[in-house]
Amino acid sequence: MSADYKVHGDVAVITMNNPPVNGLGLATRQGITAGLEKAIADPAVKAIVLTGAGRAFSGGADIKEFGTSKALTEPNLLSVISAVENCPKPVVAAIHSVTMGGGLELSLGCHYRIAAPGASIALPEVKLGLIPGAGGTMRLPRVLGVETALNMIVSGEPVKSELLAQQPGQKLFDKMAGSAESLLEEALAYARSVAGVRPLPRVRDLPSKHPMGDAYFQFARNMVKGMARNFPAPVKCVDAVEASTKKKFDEGMVFERELFTNLMFTPESRALRHIFGAERNASKIPDVPEDTPRRPIQKVAVIGAGTMGGGISMNFLNAGIPVTILEMKQEALDRGIATIRKNYEAQVKKGKLQQDRFDQRMALLSTTLDYKDLAQADLVIEAVFEEMGVKQKVFETLDGVMKPGAILASNTSTLDVNKIAAFTKRPQDVVGLHFFSPANVMKLLEVVRGEKTAKDVLATVMDLAKKIRKTAVVAGVCDGFIGNRMIEQYSRQAGFLLDEGATPQQVDKAIERFGFAMGPFRMGDLAGNDIGWAIRKRRAQERPDMKYSRTADKLCELGRFGQKTGAGWYDYQAGKRDAIPSKLVEDLVADHRKELGITPRKISDEEIVQRLVFSLVNEGARILEEGIAVRAGDIDMVYLTGYGFPAHRGGPMLYADQVGLFNVVQAMKRFQQNPRDDAAFWEPAPLIQRLVAEGKTFN
Repeated sequence: MSADYKVHGDVAVITMNNPPVNGLGLATRQGITAGLEKAIADPAVKAIVLTGAGRAFSGGADIKEFGTSKALTEPNLLSVISAVENCPKPVVAAIHSVTMGGGLELSLGCHYRIAAPGASIALPEVKLGLIPGAGGTMRLPRVLGVETALNMIVSGEPVKSELLAQQPGQKLFDKMAGSAESLLEEALAYARSVAGVRPLPRVRDLPSKHPMGDAYFQFARNMVKGMARNFPAPVKCVDAVEASTKKKFDEGMVFERELFTNLMFTPESRALRHIFGAERNASKIPDVPEDTPRRPIQKVAVIGAGTMGGGISMNFLNAGIPVTILEMKQEALDRGIATIRKNYEAQVKKGKLQQDRFDQRMALLSTTLDYKDLAQADLVIEAVFEEMGVKQKVFETLDGVMKPGAILASNTSTLDVNKIAAFTKRPQDVVGLHFFSPANVMKLLEVVRGEKTAKDVLATVMDLAKKIRKTAVVAGVCDGFIGNRMIEQYSRQAGFLLDEGATPQQVDKAIERFGFAMGPFRMGDLAGNDIGWAIRKRRAQERPDMKYSRTADKLCELGRFGQKTGAGWYDYQAGKRDAIPSKLVEDLVADHRKELGITPRKISDEEIVQRLVFSLVNEGARILEEGIAVRAGDIDMVYLTGYGFPAHRGGPMLYADQVGLFNVVQAMKRFQQNPRDDAAFWEPAPLIQRLVAEGKTFN
């Protein structure tokens, strides 16, 4: 059982012990109830203290049991809370470190609560598309007041215990301990002081009301609807807290449970729970054990002070790691440093960064024109022009100057990392670290594993990614890795749709209504249409069989590269990012259709969305089959954190599971019949066919 029982004189202490955060799994729940029974049966025990071992009181539900029968096996969490609440001897919760979700709900079932300062208190269920399901919406308003409780439940954000203790009229904590170290001693003393109190106080018996009732909840509902957009849970949080003020306690509990259960089956909650798990799994590499030694990273070097190099450098400066940037010319260095300074100054102006932190970060930054000055760096990242000859020069030079054991990383977005590694005598130290632009903002980091990349290099960079607050996903070596290899198929489909009768605005609007941050044509204008043009020119040499719409090339031949040139698929006004539909582009597309002898047809938004999204799915399935990605959830993380895929749909692979892979295959077979599309591409990937035949899904 994952709970320890020990008697200190006349007080029994039940300590939840299920590392790392004392998740309320079945064994922990059984341990708590067994401890209660022992304490009740022992006449020498006058009171009980409930606490958590190690780094948490309890972080709530045990995520390992999500979706399994264990999660509901008795005693379930509601039964445990009921046993605590109805215990004939006083139960004191000794709260510290992390007290969240079911852990907070459990403490609210106790008769008394004593808290250590610095504890993080939260009901974060809304972040999984749920509402608290074990009395949180009924009990928290009773101890903190309706408004504070609702704000906590709707945001899911943690609040420090000492801040909550200062709330006027709060009944969440009966006492604050002097420190985390003295918590247990103080809890034992407090338990002895209340040992004789009867009747025992219960949170359920406190009132829950708001002086402006209906008006307040209507206002809250309108606010939440505006912010929650595609997610149903936040509005249900308002409904549940309102019920705490209007229904009897037990009726409110039934209502909360009903809302919780219904939300559990929504696609949005499934998407958020999937993201939660996928983000954790992405950091696990099957053949790299958890205890693989890490290389120390105390100094970083970045080659290139352009947009990418500057953005990459900021990540390390933000984490307090010194960075040296190398450039070939002093003016390029000066320009790059000025941009970094400007980015930080903008944050200071907005109040997002304190002046002293800005000064600290700039002090960690040094520059050089000489490779020898990088020799002692533990990690060097090149962010130079995306051309193999340029990369070769850089890596040959690095191989000659860097100290043994330094990690040599390339920020390439498409080039062969094995070839790059072969330019050195230490291929085991070479890895791809593909940051996404703007690198200081975007969460995604594709870690490209070469054939010879050492396991300790992988373990080190995955750890480092956490330090610089990136979501790292491991990809194997292929053209474009995971993200860009898939986006190429998506962009090809966007081009075919133009040829067949759609406009850039229609395609962008359809996929944006589906939930993407930006459609393919607006995205091209933002990134620079010349990037895709360069890739297509390379493709013409390497894969002459690859079919494209020619409209994008024609656009680039006119110098319309997007926002940076003031014109792309759309027109742009100086200093503004608004995409204005272009008559010139409309004519260019129409003329191109005439050249091809195509009569434009009306294309539905549904067809646009399916062709764009299912092209990602089909290529994603091939990537999985080839072992370029370890798991479907990794592909979803790439698209959620790097390409603006809508979170409420959980990523392309989960979305395909939710639509049903059988239905996805039927759509692909329809697209195969379209003479203007690429029939060979739409042959469903063997993995999809196999999953359909076996009645399985990607996740």
